[in-house]
Amino acid sequence: MDWYMMNCELLATCSALGYLEGDVYHREPDCLESVKDLIRYLRHEDESRDVRQQLGAAQILQNDLLPILVQYPQDKVLFDAVIRLMVNLTQPALLCFGKVPADATSRHHFLQVLSYLQAYKEAFASEKVFVVLSEKLYNLLQLDWEQRQEEDTLLIERILLLVRNVLHVPPDPAEEQGVDGDASVHDRVLWALHISGMDDLLKFLASAQVEQQWALHVLEIISLMFRDQSPEELAALGQGTAGAEHGEDTRELETLRQRELAEKRARALQRPSRHSRFGGSYVLQGLKSIGDRDVVFHKGLHNLKSYTHDLGKEPRRVPRHRQAAPESEPSRRSARNVRLFLCHFCQDFLESCYNRLMLLVKDQLVREKAQQHDETYYLWATAFFMAFNRRHGFRPELVSETVGVRAFHFIEQNLTMYYEMALIDKKEATTWARRMHLALKAYQELLRTVQEMDRSPEQAVRDSSQVIKSNIFYLMEYRELFLALFRKFDETKQPRSFLRDLVETAHLFLRMLERFCRGRANLVVQSKRVRRKKKKPRPPALWEGLAPQLQACLEGEVPLPEDVVPFDAASETPVEEQRAEALLRIQECLRDSRVPQALRLLRSAREVWPEGDVFGAVDAGPPEETQLLREILAAPLPSESPSVTLGREPEEEEEEDEEEEEQTVQVSEKEFNFLDYLKRFACAPVVRALVLLLRGYAQNSPRTNHCAARLLHRLARDLHMEPLLFQLSLFALFHRLLSDPAAAAHQELVTLAKFILGKFFALAATNKKAFVELLFWKSPAAACEMTKGYSSLQEGEGTTRSRVPTWTPQQEQELRELYWKYKEVEGGDIIAAILAHLPAPGRTRRQVVKQLVRMGLASSAKDFPRERKGTRIVLWTQEQEEELRRLFEEFQGSGDVLGNIMKHLTARRSRARVVEKLLGLGLVAERKELYKKRRRKSQGPGPGQAATGVPAVPAQDSSGEDEDSEEEEEDEEDEAEEGPMEEHWAPEEGAGQDLAQHLHQEGLAGPLRWLENCLRRVAGDREEDGVSHPVPLVPLTEENEDAMEDRRFRSLLRQLGLRPPASEQESFWRIPAALSPQQLRRAAASIAHRGPSGSPQDLPEPPRCPQNLAPAEPLPAGLGSDSESEEPVPVPVPSPVQPRTKRRRELASEDEDEDGGNSGTEPAPAAPCSEEDEEDEDPQPRGRRKRIRCLEEEEEEEEG
Repeated sequence: MDWYMMNCELLATCSALGYLEGDVYHREPDCLESVKDLIRYLRHEDESRDVRQQLGAAQILQNDLLPILVQYPQDKVLFDAVIRLMVNLTQPALLCFGKVPADATSRHHFLQVLSYLQAYKEAFASEKVFVVLSEKLYNLLQLDWEQRQEEDTLLIERILLLVRNVLHVPPDPAEEQGVDGDASVHDRVLWALHISGMDDLLKFLASAQVEQQWALHVLEIISLMFRDQSPEELAALGQGTAGAEHGEDTRELETLRQRELAEKRARALQRPSRHSRFGGSYVLQGLKSIGDRDVVFHKGLHNLKSYTHDLGKEPRRVPRHRQAAPESEPSRRSARNVRLFLCHFCQDFLESCYNRLMLLVKDQLVREKAQQHDETYYLWATAFFMAFNRRHGFRPELVSETVGVRAFHFIEQNLTMYYEMALIDKKEATTWARRMHLALKAYQELLRTVQEMDRSPEQAVRDSSQVIKSNIFYLMEYRELFLALFRKFDETKQPRSFLRDLVETAHLFLRMLERFCRGRANLVVQSKRVRRKKKKPRPPALWEGLAPQLQACLEGEVPLPEDVVPFDAASETPVEEQRAEALLRIQECLRDSRVPQALRLLRSAREVWPEGDVFGAVDAGPPEETQLLREILAAPLPSESPSVTLGREPEEEEEEDEEEEEQTVQVSEKEFNFLDYLKRFACAPVVRALVLLLRGYAQNSPRTNHCAARLLHRLARDLHMEPLLFQLSLFALFHRLLSDPAAAAHQELVTLAKFILGKFFALAATNKKAFVELLFWKSPAAACEMTKGYSSLQEGEGTTRSRVPTWTPQQEQELRELYWKYKEVEGGDIIAAILAHLPAPGRTRRQVVKQLVRMGLASSAKDFPRERKGTRIVLWTQEQEEELRRLFEEFQGSGDVLGNIMKHLTARRSRARVVEKLLGLGLVAERKELYKKRRRKSQGPGPGQAATGVPAVPAQDSSGEDEDSEEEEEDEEDEAEEGPMEEHWAPEEGAGQDLAQHLHQEGLAGPLRWLENCLRRVAGDREEDGVSHPVPLVPLTEENEDAMEDRRFRSLLRQLGLRPPASEQESFWRIPAALSPQQLRRAAASIAHRGPSGSPQDLPEPPRCPQNLAPAEPLPAGLGSDSESEEPVPVPVPSPVQPRTKRRRELASEDEDEDGGNSGTEPAPAAPCSEEDEEDEDPQPRGRRKRIRCLEEEEEEEEG
């Protein structure tokens, strides 16, 4: 941003600060006020952070603020104001923008602010600045609590925040491209911080008891100081230069040297004895080309090994959401003097500050006094300083605060929480993965510290480690943690370094657990098992025992008690609540098998509350009372709040019986077997993760390759599951490894590869399907079948084990007899009766239905519709009745009274219950008053009608609609009875003609016309394309949607050969691909509306001629997609027997302008259409048809 583009007021304010002359800064008299004005401007900047960018472009901090800070530290007010302004200017860009912006403009502003922050950090790499800050901080810390004012405390916090902000600025990769050992900007800032004595002040703040409020600030600054450092390298500084600094470099150079020598030897073997000028072409036998012939190779033989089929191909671009997660910032070797200073800092910090500071920080985290996600600094410090202590003369007393079961529990809790949040919060999964990596590193370092304690010469330390291990290995959460992390590893969210640490930590945990089990004969561990037990007996089973008692009471054989009173007039409980309590009392009596009390209470309550027939009609007989008591028993009545709706509505989704289970966690103890635990790792996700890590074996450290190879060896050799590793991607890795010239440096991997390949070829000699098995990741059961033979697993073994017991021939015969016995029972649930008489083992409803279908006794599960779980007992509280009255008065004049009431009703009820209540309250006299008022078609003749003399079709009458709830139930029953339709069934000629005419008379002319257009359009498309695909019927208008829910309209669709939704994944009816264009046209002609003479009023579709379209005319809307479709369809040429054109309407502006006459241009030819088409379908531009419809509806409402 240019200086001259700066805001005038901001420019004047910056000019009033002062000026720099040589090394001396001269401040202006208004310097303090100008600083305060700049703070005020920053407080009111916009989302692009314009003020911050202008100040950064003007270099105010480098040229004005830092010189003022250095030369005028004695001016307390000015110093405080400058510190405030610099804290604001240096705050991280992520805090300014909230997150890294996604759009290009905001991201540009983000990167611009970040570049200014990097310039600020370079300006702070000055000893003078940190000397002033250190002296000021030292003077403030010398004050006692009695002398320290609130301004002093705020200044201490601002100085710490300023140091934090400066250290937080990330490096600029374009500017800092030096090799290891060079001093970067971060190193220079650290050195200035060290020279000024700021590091000693930080150690004082961490150890002083009176300064414990700064614990988190200090820990955050320390974590930023060691951001680029490795604890192992810092700890190795005292072990000599050659062994520490150059050890890794020496190993890398040796690996490269071996690779180079191997390549030289390979080239020497390939070089012929004498030179040949013939390049030659060779045939590679056994290697097929694109066709059936062998590959012809046109290069020299020395290039043969590098030949692949991918030569010359462009690499496929990996989508962004499938790209591997980027690695975090790699550790960098700083200048030696900086590393020595940091090493001494770590030693002093561990000896005097670590335990106390970590105790304070954890206390603040547990008490939730810290900010969100501050626990990440605690996790980093645990991993870093424990690793430094372990490598630098291990002393367990220095890290005693973070070694113990509580530390394991705290880290395991955070690791599990990060893992769950990464699965839930998909957008921030990468951020949660980074936090999970920090927790995993801390967990790994805890295990390594415990392992190091086992080697301690002190017996007390070894005993402590045994206690810690016995607690860790005993609990199930710690053993299951690595399995969960392996199974949910996602390389697009978690970097390769996370997988590396996960493999190393899992290897360490398994080795420690194996050694712990080796010295113990019987190791007992905790086991948790989730038990699922059925709820109380279902009401149908309970009702069977109550039915004989109720029959005796109804026949008078058992006397009914006389002292049952359902209503207490003296009680303060409202009447509605007493009515609900009476229902609950009846249900309790039935569940306690007190049938006489329940029957007497029902009859008494009917006398008290006769309205609404809640307790039955006044003249209810024994059958009605029996049915009502059964519904009360089955109703899920509320036991706490009687004001809610009693009973589930029929429209609510029904749950399966087997899902209604209670889950309880059962904690027990069992004897631990290490091999059984190791078998949990024998799964495809673990093997896939290990193969992914070994793909970069050349870049991995020797320890990482050892850990991965050892885990694979455990699975293959210890568990005897070598086929688990028979996978093509792993074999490709082995091929690359064995052909690597530097393979000698990875001898352990080479040994593993030869072992696995030898086992595979030995198995392939007996199992010819082994080569096909290479394509799939395998489970332990599949691996067992490869060696022992397919279908060798007995029932109850491997993955073929199922909870569902098999049906024996005796059980199938018994099921068949029960089915024929209860099939003819009317009004009963066949499946419920069968379940009540089936012996053990217990079966679920779904299992019985599937077995009946499998035995051929039923065609599908639709033959056994589930009984409604709801009940007709619905209580309305006084508040709900008032709400219903208010909603009725509000929407009384709308077009859909009932629909609007259902949308705004608080308590969920069915339409039938709402209609029933409106009738009971006297708000409506008939059900017809609640029907949706359909928009009437214009009865006046249009321009096209006047030309042809065809009379207009009368408007539809909405009074012919049936009740919604009754039709829905009938539709479900009819569809269940009709069952699935054959795929290739073809309709007969004239099928559905009578039913279509009947539907025309009932007011469904519009949906029938839409269906006819759909059939004609699909027929034309199939003739043009020559390909037939199933085409869904998508209704886009309310009229067509209502028709698709009509039972008779769906019957018409079946007669025409259309297919209903085949599964839950399909939502729409479809025109099958088997119907030819001729059959579709015959079906369309059969449903066309016929006049009094019997001839169809919709003429057959003429041949299409798209080239005759007028270029300036808009195309009509696509047929079959309603008026809102945007798919262009060619307009057919008008038939000579129908010279009329459609009525044309266009909108030239936002106001509607209708003109039925010609405007000087010849209108586009229109497709043949019926009279309803002329009223409904106008050839409008597609973007305006929906607006035209809305304008028409508004005009009709105004006229009404």
